[in-house]
Amino acid sequence: MRSFFNTPAHRTVAWIWAGWVFAMLAFQAYLPARLELARPDYAIEWTPQETRAGAQADKLYLNEPFLNTHVSWDSEFYLAIANEGYHSSNIRQVDGYFDSANAQLPFWPFSPPASVAPGERLSMSLAFFPLYPLSMRALSAPLSLLGMNPVATASLAGVTISLLGALAGMLALYQLAKDELGEEGGLRAAFYLVIFPSGFFLAQVYTEGLFVGLAFWSLVMARRKRFAWAAALAVLATYARAVGVLLVLPLLYHWVQSGAWKQLQPKQFSWRALAGLLTVSAPVLAFGLWRISYYGQAFTIVEDVWFGRGLLEWGKTVYNWGVVLETLRAGVSQSSAYYALELAGILSGFVACLLGLRRHPDLALFGLAVVFVSFTSGQAQGMYRYILVAPSVFLLLARAGKHAAFDRSWSMVSLLLMSIMAALFSFDMWAG
Repeated sequence: MRSFFNTPAHRTVAWIWAGWVFAMLAFQAYLPARLELARPDYAIEWTPQETRAGAQADKLYLNEPFLNTHVSWDSEFYLAIANEGYHSSNIRQVDGYFDSANAQLPFWPFSPPASVAPGERLSMSLAFFPLYPLSMRALSAPLSLLGMNPVATASLAGVTISLLGALAGMLALYQLAKDELGEEGGLRAAFYLVIFPSGFFLAQVYTEGLFVGLAFWSLVMARRKRFAWAAALAVLATYARAVGVLLVLPLLYHWVQSGAWKQLQPKQFSWRALAGLLTVSAPVLAFGLWRISYYGQAFTIVEDVWFGRGLLEWGKTVYNWGVVLETLRAGVSQSSAYYALELAGILSGFVACLLGLRRHPDLALFGLAVVFVSFTSGQAQGMYRYILVAPSVFLLLARAGKHAAFDRSWSMVSLLLMSIMAALFSFDMWAG
């Protein structure tokens, strides 16, 4: 680690990260001291009900004062899992049930844990993957020595993991961009990551920070043909967020490029080559194992019943993006402002990845898959956040940033947008 930071560019990335961490923590601490937002938020049809005064009062995990501006929306579920596991009496349940007859094997984790009664309604927490909250639980153990209550301790653990993940993501993105754009281009890409309009999510109790750290380093390791490391990081990313499974695309791409596939032909068959194929396929195998477990099946039920997301939900996708276009056409103030950002996010994701197919096909394939799966998930929400994990977006910006005018202009625009969205999140308004 010490030798790693002996490289001047790596130290520069670390100092940029440190400045960003200070700025984010100070900004979100300063906001409530100087600003109050009018409620409710009319961004989406359901937000007025969820953002009215007192709407979060009954949610235990969203009311701890310590680091409260870094905790909102999905943070509730990560904090609950970290403190109590997936089944907490403090978390809402949905009208969905797990039929034990669907259990693939008669023991945990393929069957429900013993604490879950037959026919018990499913917790909303089951719609969230385990790695991030379990990492929070692990870090909470030493942090508990600070003497804070469990929710405050878990909040500190969550923000710490997110911030460290962001640093790892910046360093990995620097490596990926440097190959194509040189050292200065790598530094721009790393900087643009943390000032992106949705970059503030990297400093919240959300999975983005941990995921970019794991996913981007998996891409770096795949480029270096260190497939065991790439696969291990990809598996961890898969257990942080479902789209981690899509890392199999760049892993397979580099494995094929290495020529190892030729040793799977009958006349040249090699068990080592087969082991290599299984290694780069590890994200799919890990996802499949999770998918047939109780938690994977419950995830699908909760998503269907409450969150309304799924894989290739064409009907919902067409309908909801139609609503977006109609809202923009009608010019409804808050909704139009919100949906304009979401539409710009998904379009920029597609454009950046398509343009990147020739220059960096490995990164573009992964990013394009993430953008496509997000776009067709059935909901027109969170798109500008989801493209945060598509490296091609930041390589395109870094390429354009060679021109000083673009670099300064984009930095100003992006920081202003991020400040607005971070303020909304800090006050429990909808930020995507």
